Amino acid sequence: MKPTDAANAATVAANFINQYGKARFKRFLKLLQQNTSGEQIAREFNVSRERVRQWKNAFGHMVQTYDISPEILKLAGLK
Repeated sequence: MKPTDAANAATVAANFINQYGKARFKRFLKLLQQNTSGEQIAREFNVSRERVRQWKNAFGHMVQTYDISPEILKLAGLK
């Protein structure tokens, strides 16, 4: 993350906290960590899915991993 990106994210976070409060900010971050859908978050915060997408982009990034089943790992001799 570039310094300007971090500054922008901090500004967006400060604006979020000013409007919704710190408890709701923590709730939002927890929902992101739980992979809650943007639609569900939008309903809870009474905002558009686009606003949720903007917040998500400001506060972090999506990381996807592939979880290989233990049976396949064992078969390959990796476990």
